[in-house]
Amino acid sequence: MFIVIEGQDATGKDTQAAKLADYFRVQGKNVVHYAESGTASTNEFVSTIAKLNYGSVNDIDKRTRVLLYLVNRYEQFKKYAEPALKNNDVVIITRYWYSTYIYEGYGTGVSRSLITRLHKIIMPEPYFKPDKIVILTLSDKERQARMISQGKRTKEFFKSQDAKYGKKLNDAYLKVAKEFNVPTMDTSGTVDEVFERLKKFWSI
Repeated sequence: MFIVIEGQDATGKDTQAAKLADYFRVQGKNVVHYAESGTASTNEFVSTIAKLNYGSVNDIDKRTRVLLYLVNRYEQFKKYAEPALKNNDVVIITRYWYSTYIYEGYGTGVSRSLITRLHKIIMPEPYFKPDKIVILTLSDKERQARMISQGKRTKEFFKSQDAKYGKKLNDAYLKVAKEFNVPTMDTSGTVDEVFERLKKFWSI
């Protein structure tokens, strides 16, 4: 089973993905779980690429960022997800190519058709066929409150932008949900409340 959890910063993607991974492991299933960003990866290559993107303020060209994200996306899918899917294991990833489409397409102005073409050319076909996918959503006000409480104002380009920019990305996520017919789910409430909502959402 291939599961994708997408959404803007502070919507709870990683938290819910981790809980979901534990949920399946308790059932005795093998689970592969990773974040496409690569920031928490133990793989030296992946983490190095992630540092180039997330460890820089804004001195990397926006197209370069698209390519670097794609490198990590491809590397992790081929190394971790693809073998697991062939073994009928559960694969859970946070973020998806929609993140690049939104952050670099809607956010910084890179051609969205270019981003789409690059991913269609590079990523393996199974990548585009998740069994379950959701875009997690949250009101701008609550998302900002979470980011402040989590100390997410960093020097990394996107997280260093103002609330107006965050709203722009939030609106873009809703546009993409409609464009690609992806279901959305609100993540207001406690972690456990959201997790119960997610399980019912997917009937798992």
